[in-house]
Amino acid sequence: MTVSLLGATEIRRLAAELDVTPTKKLGQNFVVDANTVRKIVHAAKVQAGERVVEIGPGLGSLTLAILEAGASVTAVEIDHRLAERLPQTARERGAADDSLTVVDADAMRVTELPGEPTVLVANLPYNVSVPVLLHFLETFAYLERGVVMVQAEVAERLAAKPGSKIYGAPSVKAAWYGPWRLCGTVSRQVFWPVPNVDSLLVGFERDETPRGDGGERRRTFQIVDAAFNQRRKMLRQALSGLYGGSAAASAVLEAAGVAPTARGEDLTVDDYHRIALVQPEQTPVPIA
Repeated sequence: MTVSLLGATEIRRLAAELDVTPTKKLGQNFVVDANTVRKIVHAAKVQAGERVVEIGPGLGSLTLAILEAGASVTAVEIDHRLAERLPQTARERGAADDSLTVVDADAMRVTELPGEPTVLVANLPYNVSVPVLLHFLETFAYLERGVVMVQAEVAERLAAKPGSKIYGAPSVKAAWYGPWRLCGTVSRQVFWPVPNVDSLLVGFERDETPRGDGGERRRTFQIVDAAFNQRRKMLRQALSGLYGGSAAASAVLEAAGVAPTARGEDLTVDDYHRIALVQPEQTPVPIA
């Protein structure tokens, strides 16, 4: 069965039918170019028979490209009108009835995904992309890899390495789950409406062995937040609030093999994890 993709005319017709006007509040910019959605699916290496989760399918442009590749889709959509219309669109464009499951919900509140998809593919709204990605990686351990289209600045931060000016808390938290890479550019002209920011594709692969349990992750992320909240300061100062003073923070850092004079942007995710594993003799402010 051949799945046909949506073009600009069909997308505008669908939007008019549903009385949907793309809004900045929801970060909606619909992709109107078939080659672009195929490019995203190719970058994610989607294979026939795989199950993919798509966040924010909108009118279905990317959804249909995933279905065209022979994969099945679990689509999470917050807009009730779009969620209700998507299965009909898929049927009209040639998709099998059992190839698409729609979850009508806020992606940040989803805790179960039908079919336990192993691949994440999405065109994510600029204002919620990092929280949504971290929520999905934390909540769904069966997600093995993914490619998402996000604002260029967000993609660059997710893929940034220690020592760069754009390396920050999102970079470290994303790296907790595995390596990230930039994997393609996207023209502004493929969107409706045309956004005033550039977009990039960024991909990840989850590490086969988890870096640590939930408690270790929460402690690590708390340390990461403290380090980058005062990124110009040395770590012994930036972490002093967590450990009851710079002397205590220095002792923890030294025990973890990290120089107290280093700054947050110098450390890898493994460095932060080692700091979190150190049990200070006395911690006035609990780390939880």
